[in-house]
Amino acid sequence: MLDDFFTYQAQTTPHPLAMEISHAKGSYIYDTNGKKHLDFVAGVSACTLGHCHPRVVRAIQEQSDRYLHVMVYGEYVQAPAVALSKLLAQQLPAPLESTYLVNSGAEAIEGALKLARRVTGRSEILYADHAYHGNTFGALSVMGHEERKKPFAPLLPDCHPIKFNSLSDIDRITSETAAIILETIQGGAGFILPENAYLKKVKKRCQQVGALLILDEIQPGFGRTGKLFGFEHYDVVPDIIVAGKGMGGGLPIGAFTASKAHMALLKDNPKLGHITTFGGNPVIASAALATLQELMETTLIQDALQKEKHFRKLLQHPLIKEVRGKGLMLAALFESAEIASEVILECKEKGLVLFWLLFEPKAIRITPPLTISEAEIAEGCAILTAVMDSIQKKRK
Repeated sequence: MLDDFFTYQAQTTPHPLAMEISHAKGSYIYDTNGKKHLDFVAGVSACTLGHCHPRVVRAIQEQSDRYLHVMVYGEYVQAPAVALSKLLAQQLPAPLESTYLVNSGAEAIEGALKLARRVTGRSEILYADHAYHGNTFGALSVMGHEERKKPFAPLLPDCHPIKFNSLSDIDRITSETAAIILETIQGGAGFILPENAYLKKVKKRCQQVGALLILDEIQPGFGRTGKLFGFEHYDVVPDIIVAGKGMGGGLPIGAFTASKAHMALLKDNPKLGHITTFGGNPVIASAALATLQELMETTLIQDALQKEKHFRKLLQHPLIKEVRGKGLMLAALFESAEIASEVILECKEKGLVLFWLLFEPKAIRITPPLTISEAEIAEGCAILTAVMDSIQKKRK
């Protein structure tokens, strides 16, 4: 299988980790050699309830027995998609009441950018330095990393960067701006939190000039930060939110949510202003609904903040210079990219799954399932500490 993987499947990096997977359950991934690996990454924040959560699996199985795909998005009334959209609206502040379901976070970004231009009649989109919103052309156009964009230029016109957390740059939002798109917490940049009421001040400026605020909750959303959505920490309500990753409990999904009045603009003049064949797929919507119900009916979201404290207590080590993030969206930073990579690769051999961040090479990602236990946190941090001790000893 390994040879076929490299021969027939397109690769994303020169050196993928290439673990051969047998099965996964709870907080563990099992390879084909029978070795178990404690998962501190959760499919890059996608497996909110861990691997093969019984409620999610049951929802998938039950829906699979009823029907799979029956019609393109928005034409037939399919109970899982309706129930998911309704439950989302019930959890969100006004006017975030209408959800468009798609297949991925990046696709949701595309829809949100289109909606902002449709609502405002303007073209300018502002985004943040070091931002990551996906790799489709619209999402790539608002990525804050020029080296990654240049090989695919030209991209969307009239997209311009500002500095995240810069209060002076807020004035660059003008009456020419359709929207500013920001990650509520910058992910690829190193899990950077907004400071000094930054998001609130951005929203105020948007209101003054008639621009929209789009918040990318693809990674912070669905309980990862100790709130259902990250923006709830910051006393701000965006005009459009974008979700994905952990929304589907391990299945591919994305969504963008706005007011009913704004979203209605995509259905006429022209009709089919946004369309997707498989968005709102009933099996995937069932998995997402089960995930959201589990989050709403348990203390998993609130527990994320307590688990953060447990992590921070156990992540005290001379090699770790800083731990950034909120809840179970954490990044441990080292003094060099070399140390970070050595830690990740050594932990892989010891049965602990860690991963890199896109634009911060000195960091390791720690985004486990929200269902991870404190005992599993201690188990993983013990492996991590032993690896760091070994690396530190070699460097003396």
